[in-house]
Amino acid sequence: MKKLKLGHSSLEFAPIALGGNVFGWTIDEEMSHKLLDAFVDAGFSLVDTAEGYTWWVPGNKGGESETLIGSWLRKNPSKRDKVLIATKCAVLSKDRIRHSVEGSLTRLNTDRIDLFQSHRDDKDVPLEETLAAYGELIKEGKICYIGASNYDAERLAEAADISRDNGLPEYQCLQPHYNLLERRLFEGPVENECLRQGIGVPTILWPPASSAASTARRPISRKAGGAPATP
Repeated sequence: MKKLKLGHSSLEFAPIALGGNVFGWTIDEEMSHKLLDAFVDAGFSLVDTAEGYTWWVPGNKGGESETLIGSWLRKNPSKRDKVLIATKCAVLSKDRIRHSVEGSLTRLNTDRIDLFQSHRDDKDVPLEETLAAYGELIKEGKICYIGASNYDAERLAEAADISRDNGLPEYQCLQPHYNLLERRLFEGPVENECLRQGIGVPTILWPPASSAASTARRPISRKAGGAPATP
């Protein structure tokens, strides 16, 4: 199966991702494990989750999705090297990022996170603080690469300038709000900035309820170092 590279990173994956936002919500542990097994056995690898999934379910507090992935890895330790784990947090201060990464590592039952993403643009925190925090965690081997989600073009450009000028890690991908029915937030300035920087726009688009229709879209992902969306 052909694999595509994410941005300028060394991460390569088959062009489909498994979204973990249903784990602990509409899918229980047993079914989550079955889906993960089938996904990996079919030759795919990129699994996307977040520390906040699935806080919106009555009785949940967040971290349930990561915990189910972690219990699967505990049962199948040999499969860790067959998957790329992507997770994220929303509050981007230095201390909060470290707290989030440590918590995610524990819940996921792993020693590293392949792709850690800024779940949103936290404008209360300087971008330099956020990127420097990521740099420390990369040096420690706790995360491998970083990505962004829900950033506009101006802030993506600003982040790239700060990374370059200060020797800090760069965002390798963008997870946008984009599907066939909702295109305006990505197409235009954000798309152009991704192309300018070579930022990957992989299969982890949202919201998933509409992204199944995204296969008909033009292949921005190929140009920007990502992969075309698939249902």
